[in-house]
Amino acid sequence: MTQSRSVLLLNGPNLNLLGTRQPEVYGSTTLAEIEARCIEQAKGLGLTLEARQSNHEGELVDWIQAARQQFAAIIINPGAFTHTSVALLDALQAFEGLVIEVHLSNIHRRESFRHHSYVSLAATGAIVGLGAQGYDLALQAIAARLTEV
Repeated sequence: MTQSRSVLLLNGPNLNLLGTRQPEVYGSTTLAEIEARCIEQAKGLGLTLEARQSNHEGELVDWIQAARQQFAAIIINPGAFTHTSVALLDALQAFEGLVIEVHLSNIHRRESFRHHSYVSLAATGAIVGLGAQGYDLALQAIAARLTEV
């Protein structure tokens, strides 16, 4: 694991539609707004942040694997892959840094198939149901944990 204070922010499928897709569930904040806010907040916390989004599972796996050499932490909102992707789980388990799972909605108050998260098995922590604020909390947790090391 790198000793940097670099964070990789990954967002999975359909999160590129934030702000327009089911705003009653996911809010009206766009992904671009979330990413910009996270980049600014990271600077204030003494972190650097790189944000990426993909609708493709394999691309997310590739990014997680490459992160092993570059990043101290990953914040991931895997979207629907949360509930289906053993491949993401395996990649995250090979990552030695911090992993914070974020979900805009409370997945435990939704359809039963959304209650299980493969990603949680590899996550240091999970933040669910707090909307875009969940990303802010993830960054604060990462900054605090990296300072402890």
